[in-house]
Amino acid sequence: MKTLWHNAVFYTLQKEGHTVDALLTENGKITKIGSYEQLKDQATQEINLQGAFVYPGFIDNHMHIIGQGEKLLRLDLSQATSSADMMDQLMHAYKDLPEDEWFIGEGWNENNFPDRKIFTRYELDTITKSPMLLKRTCWHAAIVNSKALELAGITKDTPDPDDGVIERDEHGEPTGLLKEGAMHRVLQLLPEPTEAYVTKALETSVDHLLSLGLTGVVTDDLGYYGNYQTPLQAFNNVLGGKRKFRTHVLRHFSVFQQLTDEQATYNSPWVEPGEMKFFIDGAFGGSTALLSKPYADDAENIGTAVLTDEELEDYVKTARSYGEAVAIHVIGDLATEKALDVIEKYPVPVGKKDRLIHVVLLRDDLVERMEKLPIVLDIQPAFVPSDFPWVQERLGNDRFDWAYAWKKLLDKGFICGGGSDAPIEDPNPLLGIHAAITRRLPIEQHEGYLPEQKLSRYEAVQLFTSGAAATIGKEHVRGCLAVGFDADFTILAEDVFSVAVDHIPAITVVKTVVAGEIMYDVHA
Repeated sequence: MKTLWHNAVFYTLQKEGHTVDALLTENGKITKIGSYEQLKDQATQEINLQGAFVYPGFIDNHMHIIGQGEKLLRLDLSQATSSADMMDQLMHAYKDLPEDEWFIGEGWNENNFPDRKIFTRYELDTITKSPMLLKRTCWHAAIVNSKALELAGITKDTPDPDDGVIERDEHGEPTGLLKEGAMHRVLQLLPEPTEAYVTKALETSVDHLLSLGLTGVVTDDLGYYGNYQTPLQAFNNVLGGKRKFRTHVLRHFSVFQQLTDEQATYNSPWVEPGEMKFFIDGAFGGSTALLSKPYADDAENIGTAVLTDEELEDYVKTARSYGEAVAIHVIGDLATEKALDVIEKYPVPVGKKDRLIHVVLLRDDLVERMEKLPIVLDIQPAFVPSDFPWVQERLGNDRFDWAYAWKKLLDKGFICGGGSDAPIEDPNPLLGIHAAITRRLPIEQHEGYLPEQKLSRYEAVQLFTSGAAATIGKEHVRGCLAVGFDADFTILAEDVFSVAVDHIPAITVVKTVVAGEIMYDVHA
């Protein structure tokens, strides 16, 4: 069926400010571009968009799509604005939870609390007798109660793991705050999720993301939900039927070899395999991002390496032996240095690109090395208003020249895609676009954090369209409105390029179109 989309402003993103009047689509592709008069006689159906504004389908360049669904299904603590507010939410959640089931919450952030309070296990013990796990917003730390510590075998005499930290009080007793590998000792105790549970989380997430105008994501989920077949089967079953949505699925190092050796199948083009994914360090929120110099507020701490240098080298060698690229989580400058050391030593196969995720803190020498490599960068504009101003205490003011430096990275010619790292941040791409433009929250009124790194509106929209498409090698079929490209559209009620900048996150998503089919309609 030939469908004519018209009565809208279509931003092609082929060049800044370029628009067309109408599009013709067939079999999931854009077949012609022109005016309504030119195309109307060729269509078998017409869709009048009532003066809306159409953009290439927005893509989130880095998230955990099943984890985002879990956040929507579980107790969400991310909006708590004080420790008292968080305690109130905890006290009123899961009232009838059996003692043998886990009390799980997501997303707390002490930096949003005036007192910066982090609850101890003793305070959590007053809420429930069930084992409790509350993940910090960064997913690199959690607080647990005494029951959870007992089940994990963590006591005063338990040494810190090499890849993590057990926070202790003045008597050496665990406080309940666990970072990195210490947290994983508790996570591995959680019941293995069923396919039904993972499927429900994925369906919930996809429906939500479509309502935000997203048509696809780069996502990291394989390796977190038991056997890889559980999440992969959910992807293959959920996507491509009544829920058309595109996923570039990173393959976690823990299941990468099994996925490839067993020739796992992917429901292309909705589910496509990506690079081998692993972490080198943590995050600034828990002071576990790996730095070349100690934290300004903790002179004894340079962060946490979650891999040894030998493990790092082994992972990259394994990926190369299968002819694959790697996707590496790097937030601190020392983490990026370690990543560059190994991918320089073992170059990516010809025609492929390695993926560096976050690259929040860099240095001149690191950027010079990065420029010589075939890499793409996943950046999260929302990290800026989320991390500032507290991150200045963590880092001091003498190393911000290459911190959160999105503008400088783009000016250097790096291929950059914008993402949210959801459920860490809100996956609404309009929030990410706003953050890239203003480098502050919509409710704040100042020039922005590190304002010299602000992007233009066009650059910001490119991060979530043509830039994101380029990071997955789809720049010739996605990210622009052009003949031969996928018919993926994000249709908004107002124009991102002309409304008041602080109104951008409030723009209504009218429709989300994937492969020429309406997957979300605000009026449905």
